[in-house]
Amino acid sequence: MVHVRAKDAVGQYGERVAVRRLTEAGMTVLDRNWRCRSGEIDVVARDGDCLVVCEVKTRRSVSAGTALEAVTPQKLARLRRLTGEWLAAHPGVNPPRVRLDVVAVTVPERGPATVQHVAGVS
Repeated sequence: MVHVRAKDAVGQYGERVAVRRLTEAGMTVLDRNWRCRSGEIDVVARDGDCLVVCEVKTRRSVSAGTALEAVTPQKLARLRRLTGEWLAAHPGVNPPRVRLDVVAVTVPERGPATVQHVAGVS
């Protein structure tokens, strides 16, 4: 039997919600949870001719700050480096534009999750 920590389950749920939001917005998901030695990219998608690298942050409440506040300048710098590594690992992908997005998901104890998609955060 595989045991999933509650925090991990919330994060996985948030990523599923985020992917649904991105696809409903017309994007095509190219990769999920891509990992390399330097870290992980939550979602890589295509929005027209633009490659979108998306950080997903999920919170149960805003008591420790919002999900968007958790995306620091250091996190964005790391995401930019990871984007370069993803592109190097996928030589057939040569987008004319690359954009970093954040999808913030808040999962309350009751009721539906709230989702905020911020395009072009860096």
